[in-house]
Amino acid sequence: MTLAAIKPASFPWFPYEGFTFCLGLTEGDAAWTSGHTSARQDETLGKMTVSGTMTEQAEIAYAKCLAILEAAGFGPEDVTRVTENVTKAGLHAYEDQAEVRRRIFGERPTVRTVVVERLVRRAAWLEVELHAVKGGGQQLRVASASREAGNWQASSITEGADGVVYLPTVVPIDEHGEVVHPGDFVAQYRYVLEKAGALLESVGLTLGHAVTTFDYSTPETRDVYRKTHWVRKELLGQNDGNVFPCAGGILMSELHAPGVMVAMDVTASRRPLELVNPGWSRYDTLTYAPGIKAGRMLFMSGFASLDMETQQALHDGDLGAQAEVTYGAIVHLLESEGLSPVDLLETTEYCVESYVGDYKAVADVRERLLSAPWPASTGALCHSLLRPEFGLEVFPTAVYPENHPRIAGA
Repeated sequence: MTLAAIKPASFPWFPYEGFTFCLGLTEGDAAWTSGHTSARQDETLGKMTVSGTMTEQAEIAYAKCLAILEAAGFGPEDVTRVTENVTKAGLHAYEDQAEVRRRIFGERPTVRTVVVERLVRRAAWLEVELHAVKGGGQQLRVASASREAGNWQASSITEGADGVVYLPTVVPIDEHGEVVHPGDFVAQYRYVLEKAGALLESVGLTLGHAVTTFDYSTPETRDVYRKTHWVRKELLGQNDGNVFPCAGGILMSELHAPGVMVAMDVTASRRPLELVNPGWSRYDTLTYAPGIKAGRMLFMSGFASLDMETQQALHDGDLGAQAEVTYGAIVHLLESEGLSPVDLLETTEYCVESYVGDYKAVADVRERLLSAPWPASTGALCHSLLRPEFGLEVFPTAVYPENHPRIAGA
């Protein structure tokens, strides 16, 4: 099977053709939506607008995502993972949107919460994306009735398509709601990785099954971020092939609660993990991989405008040129596996807020380098990136077609 764009017969919020992303994709019994806010086309103004309380925004955003899934034959009961991008301006009303989500889905899906600087639509407080599989996948661990150490909120652990296991967002907060290791970024980083490991062990897996670790930290951690190398070296890469997971790091000026210096989203897989590297030697000494094959899924690290040989940041100040290098590297990795942009399942773009005026240049690059059916895509604004020269980082995921030699010969 191949990826197919979901094209609802009726989508009253805006005309969705002509973008370099699709509303959502299906592949077999699985579906993925792009990220959606409450934005809708205002015909009287001739532009997209956002308004309303957090509850109102959440109701519209979820209605859009569910309309997309419904057009492909999926319902709320099929949703395995919910990702919420909540702006720092909207964080005060987080519980209002959480109540909307619980009313729709109950406590069954895994919930990931990313606190972002803001969204492309300045008035938007919330952007949501959904993963679904017919039958709702397998709930490996139900949401706890009481607060658990490391959990931002009560959330299930769910297995979705092709053995992919989703963890909820892990934060350095104990079971009493207190931030642990205040002021010590490396200790907080260790805490969240160990808590992610404990969550995986509770469902019969380990950190050695992790395929991605995406972390969100604050600007003041940049100077000590390299010290996390030793934490990752100790705790990760312990599977049979000694394969480190893919990774990405984004900086936000605020996170989930005062004193929280890092939050982490971890995805794991029950399938054997295989390193995917087109020949980039820079990864030989790093504690993350450029790509991981797990079953039919190809997970990838965050990519930015980097010379893979010299490790020099390229095109400081030019977002379009940075996007060209970034997406060029992603396409190169795909081609090294006998894949192409048509196999690209998802992209999550983090654009530095100061570059937002040039963000359209990224779409122009996507139009040249990617192709239909276009990946399911989500975009948010961050404070900055680990290399201050970068204005864009992209987290991509792809899927191997069933007839691909790496799959058919497995």
